[in-house]
Amino acid sequence: MRRLAITIALFLASPCGAEPRTYALPEETATLRPGPDREAAQNNCLACHSVDYILLQPPHMGRPYWEGIVKKMIKTYRAKIDADDAQKIVDYLAKTY
Repeated sequence: MRRLAITIALFLASPCGAEPRTYALPEETATLRPGPDREAAQNNCLACHSVDYILLQPPHMGRPYWEGIVKKMIKTYRAKIDADDAQKIVDYLAKTY
């Protein structure tokens, strides 16, 4: 059993010949819709994902939906969004999407 544990540990620690790969991402084509507090969404949301992620959400879900999404981004994904900006983002998304 100890031999198996050592083998697994060595396998997990070795790079297995993997090399980093780089590739060019396509140009961003979607943009956030105009509206009050758009800048808060632009500065915070797009630091981690594209506008396309927002556009994939169901339309016209309202404030409670977007409050849940923003809360998830902060708590689960550890997005560094302060409380003031979080409120602005929810306001913007609830009114615009």
